[in-house]
Amino acid sequence: MKSLEPRSVFELAGGEETFRLLVRRFYAAVAADPILRAVYPEEDLSGATERLTLFLIQYWGGPATYSERRGHPRLRLRHQPFAIGRRERDAWLRHMTEAVTSLPLAPAVRKAMLDYFETASTAMINRPSPGPDLG
Repeated sequence: MKSLEPRSVFELAGGEETFRLLVRRFYAAVAADPILRAVYPEEDLSGATERLTLFLIQYWGGPATYSERRGHPRLRLRHQPFAIGRRERDAWLRHMTEAVTSLPLAPAVRKAMLDYFETASTAMINRPSPGPDLG
């Protein structure tokens, strides 16, 4: 008998391994991006990789390991120390979009993830974008 319970995006996407692959691909691009490297103070991105992986797993319906280890996500507060303007947000979203679209996800799952990343990345902007050069 089929379960009538709705499945989480975590399950529909393929579980933990899918999210680990997503974040590995994302941070491979971040490591080579001078705009984003300025936002990540750690030379070794493995800590950031693990934190984002656990956060996404939890957010999308998997185990709550992130909160068990780090408490409530408080995304805006945790990102406040880093200068995030439109340029940084756009670079972040571009790399995350490329990572998501590289995975064999169902269209509805892909759309849900991309919509979330667009909204969440915009919410992290905490610095004004530079105005036009009126030189």
